[in-house]
Amino acid sequence: MSNTILVNGTIITMDSKQQVVKKGAIAFENEKITYVGEVPSDLSEYDEVIDVKGDYVLPGLVNTHGHASMSLLRGYADDLPLQQWLEEKMWPIEATYTKDHAKWGTYLSIIEMLRTGTTTFVDMYDNMDEVAMAVETSGARARLCRGMIGFGSEELRQSKLEEASNFVRNWNNQANGRITTMMSPHSPYTCTPEFIEQIVSKAVELNSPLHIHMSETHSEVELNVREYGERPVKHLEKLGMFHQPTLVAHAVHVEDWELDILAKYDVKVSNNIISNLKLASGIAPVPDMLQKGITVSLGTDSSASNNNLDLFGELNQVALLYKGVHNDATLIPAEKALQLATIHGAEAIWLDDQIGSLEVGKEADLIVINTKQAFYQPSHNPISHLVYSGSGRDVKDVFVQGKQVVKNGECLTVDEEKVMFEVNRLSEKF
Repeated sequence: MSNTILVNGTIITMDSKQQVVKKGAIAFENEKITYVGEVPSDLSEYDEVIDVKGDYVLPGLVNTHGHASMSLLRGYADDLPLQQWLEEKMWPIEATYTKDHAKWGTYLSIIEMLRTGTTTFVDMYDNMDEVAMAVETSGARARLCRGMIGFGSEELRQSKLEEASNFVRNWNNQANGRITTMMSPHSPYTCTPEFIEQIVSKAVELNSPLHIHMSETHSEVELNVREYGERPVKHLEKLGMFHQPTLVAHAVHVEDWELDILAKYDVKVSNNIISNLKLASGIAPVPDMLQKGITVSLGTDSSASNNNLDLFGELNQVALLYKGVHNDATLIPAEKALQLATIHGAEAIWLDDQIGSLEVGKEADLIVINTKQAFYQPSHNPISHLVYSGSGRDVKDVFVQGKQVVKNGECLTVDEEKVMFEVNRLSEKF
C-alpha cells in the first residue's frame, strides 16, 4: 500500500488533547497513521500527496447499534409504538427473510454508512455470514453478532446458540482484522433467564463481549418486573452478564441506582436517540450517564425505525435535545457529541486502541468533509460546524485501513446501481 499524505486540511484529531490542526496534514502507510501535524516542508518521501484544500479531516464515525439487513424495510411501517411495530409488522415479514435479503440489505446499509462517514458499525441480526461477507467485500469495519431471540423450542434455542458460537469462532478478526464479533441475546423480554445464562457462559468460553437490547420501553421494564421480580439492569446483573464486557443498546428507562450498577461493571451504552424518538420509546438519561463515567456512544438502530443511517443526525440530536429537555444550554456541547460518535464509539466496542481518533499508530480510518459550502463559513469552530450545521451528505472521501472506499461521494468497493436494483426487486415481493 502506498505511503499517502493528505495536506492542507483542518485535522480534527479527537485525541485526548482534542487537537485541531488547521492547514495540517495526516499521513498513513500499511494501514496505519504515521504522521499528524503541520504540513511537512518536504513531501518527496510520499508516494501520493492529496491536497484537501481546507476540507475537514476527522476519524471515521462509529455506529454502535443497528440491523443492516432491515434497510429493506425502510418506510414499510412507520408511526407505530415499538411492540406493535415489532410484533405486527417487523417480525412477521422478517420471518420470510432469506440469505438474499440479508446480503442485499446489508450492502445497501453499508453504502449509506460509508457515504455518510461511518466507517465502523455494530450489527445484530441473523444470516450473519452474509453480513460478514458484505463487510469483507466493501472494506468497511464492523463488530458483528448473531442476535438470538429465545422464543420457540429448546432445540431451536440451542441451534441458534450453536450458530452464534460458530460465527464468533469463524469470523472474529477476519477481513484483515476489520471484522470482530460478539455474542448477543436479543433482550431480557425475548430470552429466558436460563437462555441468557447459557449465552453468557458461551461468551466466557469464547472470550467474547456481549451485546443486548435493554430497557428500551416502559412496558418492557414493567414486564421484566412482573415476570422476574427485577428491573432489567438488576436482572442481567444477577444472571452474570455484566461480568463479561457488555454493550447495551437503548437504556432509556433506567433509574439512578441502575446507572450505578452499569458504571460499576463498566457497561457500555449505545444511545439510539432518533429511533427512540420516532418509536416514542423515550429519552435516555445521557447526561446522568456521562456524569457517572459511563461510556456512551451513538447508534442509529435500523433504517426501518430511524429511517436513515446518517450518524450526523444522531450527533445533532444528542447535542440539541438534552439542552431543550433540561433547559440547560451547557449540556452535551459539540465537542462531547463528536466524542460520542468517534472515540467513545470506539471505546464502546473495545477498539479504542485501533480507531476513534487520528493518532500515530492507529488504523487509518478517516473521512474528509467538503467544507466548500455556505454553512461551513466562517471558520470559527470546525467542530461546531460539524455537529450543528453538517450532515453525512457533506462527506467527500472515506478511507478504512488506509484504503479509499469512497471518492468524491461515490462508493468504490460496491456496485451501487446493482445493489439498488436488487433491493427493489426483493422488496416488491413484500
